Amino acid sequence: MHTNQLLSVEKPVRYLGGEMGAAGKERAELRFVLAFPDVYEVGMSYLGFQILYAVLNRVEWLAAERLYSPWPDMEELLRANSGQLVTLESGTPPAQADIIGFTLQYELSYTNILNILELSGIPLLARERGEGLPLVIGGGPCAYNPEPLADFFDAFLLGDGEEAVLEIAAAYRAWKRSGLPRTDLLERLAAIEGVYVPSFFEVRYDDSGRIAGIVPLKEGHARVRRRFVADLGAAPYPTAPVIPFLKTVHDRVSMEIARGCTRGCRFCQAGYIYRPVRERTPEQVLELVEETLRNTGYDEISLLSLSTGDYGCIAPLLQTVMRRYAAERIAVSFPSLRVGTLTSELVEEVKKVRKTGFTLAPEAGSERLRQAINKGITEEDLLANAFAAYSAGWRLIKLYFMIGLPGETMEDVLAIAELAKKVKMEGRRSGQGGEVNASVGTFVPKPHTPFQWEPQIGLDEIREKQRFLRQELKKRKLNFKWQDAPLSFMEGVFARGDRRLGSVLQKAHALGCRFDGWGEKFNFAAWQEAFAATGIDPLFYHRRRDLAETLPWDHLDCGVTREFLLREREQALSGAPTIDCRGGTCTGCGVCDFKNIRMRLNTPDFVEKHGHPSLPAPEAAQLPEEAARIRLRFRKTGAMRFLSHLELLNLFVRAVGRARLPIRYSQGFHPHPRFSFATALSVGVESWAEYMDMEIAAGYGADQARERLNAVLPGGIEIMEAREIPLRAESLSVIMERVRYRVTLPEPAGLDLPLLAERFLALESWPLRREKKGKTTELDLRSELAELKGDGNSLEMLVGRGKPLEFTAAVTGLSPAELTGARIEKLAVIFKE
Repeated sequence: MHTNQLLSVEKPVRYLGGEMGAAGKERAELRFVLAFPDVYEVGMSYLGFQILYAVLNRVEWLAAERLYSPWPDMEELLRANSGQLVTLESGTPPAQADIIGFTLQYELSYTNILNILELSGIPLLARERGEGLPLVIGGGPCAYNPEPLADFFDAFLLGDGEEAVLEIAAAYRAWKRSGLPRTDLLERLAAIEGVYVPSFFEVRYDDSGRIAGIVPLKEGHARVRRRFVADLGAAPYPTAPVIPFLKTVHDRVSMEIARGCTRGCRFCQAGYIYRPVRERTPEQVLELVEETLRNTGYDEISLLSLSTGDYGCIAPLLQTVMRRYAAERIAVSFPSLRVGTLTSELVEEVKKVRKTGFTLAPEAGSERLRQAINKGITEEDLLANAFAAYSAGWRLIKLYFMIGLPGETMEDVLAIAELAKKVKMEGRRSGQGGEVNASVGTFVPKPHTPFQWEPQIGLDEIREKQRFLRQELKKRKLNFKWQDAPLSFMEGVFARGDRRLGSVLQKAHALGCRFDGWGEKFNFAAWQEAFAATGIDPLFYHRRRDLAETLPWDHLDCGVTREFLLREREQALSGAPTIDCRGGTCTGCGVCDFKNIRMRLNTPDFVEKHGHPSLPAPEAAQLPEEAARIRLRFRKTGAMRFLSHLELLNLFVRAVGRARLPIRYSQGFHPHPRFSFATALSVGVESWAEYMDMEIAAGYGADQARERLNAVLPGGIEIMEAREIPLRAESLSVIMERVRYRVTLPEPAGLDLPLLAERFLALESWPLRREKKGKTTELDLRSELAELKGDGNSLEMLVGRGKPLEFTAAVTGLSPAELTGARIEKLAVIFKE
């Protein structure tokens, strides 16, 4: 595929690579493709993906490269041109790699996995892949029941990947050197703790369609136990991650302060499959945050865990972070703040910087149902947290609930609307006012939880409860967001599915199903056709499971015992709570061996024992009052020509932070670096004459700013000149007069360009009429043209208003279609004297 064809797709930068922080290895013994079955900006937000990328690329003989699902426009372009997907780092077709590792984050991404394989020229079924094709493996939360994908994968990794992924690569390397058949590779992989090879198990079904037995085909290999990273503090963390060109879902420093949760919410799969709780020490968190901020230029820190407020010394940690970065206006967010853990102390710290999103998850509207699911929060806790948030300046609180929980009645559903209204009233009581968004999902029973045996409510019941809630929330003037019922329906099928669903997946993919988790792309009719064609009843997977029944994932051990899950199910039916073992009383879940695998917690008296860690004051906190203004000329060439103006702006925001420039910022809760560009360059145009102004601390020096920026900018973006100008000098957009372009035609058209240029210059006028969004713009191209000359296959022109291709079409008579693929270069800008 020709590079210029990227201009025909939405967001070309999804397919470029070359970002700041990207690793490129021309030669490596093994190429390990990390594939994320969703679009670039979603995959780039996933911390686990960045961790594995960094872990693998630290090894000299390994090259980890990235691959994301192409958006439908790119897929169409690839298929129309018989093209293949390639990795972002080296442009390697995945079929030529050694290992392809898929992230299994969400059940509704499965058709994207098949699409990536097909567009890579790799047979979908594992049994049809020969010796010369890559190993296909998967890992992530969905690997705890990967059975619907078993036909397509060679192996899966259950559990933490930081250590295991290197062992997998080493096993592959040894096998590759041995020259033995592929079966030997699978034997080597199965010997690694946490690796599940589905072909080493045979699944048998009875006449009712239930599983009659899961038969191990390898002696001594009846169950596969998940992999544990015993000490999170010893696990690697990517302090120099890839910085995406696009604004991503989580465009910030994502700092995992803890892994695991022991609150024991009975619906929550993550609370069981990530046990035990392992916290990083505050000292390590602060060191990693500092290093990552300086390597990325981000202006927000997200403290990640399943329940950040439960971190052993969250208050002193937050105080230290805030004291360290408040002067730089760096925000701190808590994406997983649990109701009851938001203390007034935390609120006081967070409100010192701009307000990040505030979400609380009561999950159920009634006290009775919250007790049944072991949520462990009261209405009083929720309202107190809401009052504190509104009082601190938040204007919007997002509440997350679920419908369809075991034992739910319509009174419980009504309680959602009533509780949301009470939260809104806390805003009024605070004197500040405030809004509430009630987001309501549908409960999907997940494997390895106490509710894995429970039924899922059907489409009609989901829709009826959504209709009821819409009506009740509207009465109370509350905002309502929900997930479409068919999406929850499909998630439930695959969450507890078995190997027979592989044929449904294949059929659905063949019928065009892609990006099923994106509502606008989801095609429920095609899925229904796929079920009918394969003779599979999807409702079979929504049913209540018999307690004695063999479940598709029973041979996969997440560490929590079946007996514990059954006991928790009984507790749910009686509405009895189970305490959090963080307090010291073991609940007997079976995860810990109390030697290597155990909880690792911090204590709240961290500051009293150790004091606040001393870190150097940031440069930005010591800026002098005086400012200077510098003007930069930079080039934007090669693949960087596909960056939009907004993406270029984002790139420079991050580059300024990485370069540690003493930049001046705007005021307010959303401070921005003080810089401005001359004009917005059209996507696809190369330029040697882009200009921007920025304000920095006086006395820093333009040459030093140029050198620092060039040290962090990606290839294709380079500061060519830098000079100081008066602080009150006129803006670039005011003093720009004309621009010099060169347009090289896509192929020799047999035109005499010097003669055509001469004829055009002889004209008195050439009117052009533009129609856009119902508005008409008229200009005279001839009067806007100051110079024009033809040379070989190129036209060079000096123009005022007007686009270079408009002038080219007028001079040559060629249509826009005939000019597709023309190279446009911006050579110089002429400023007013």
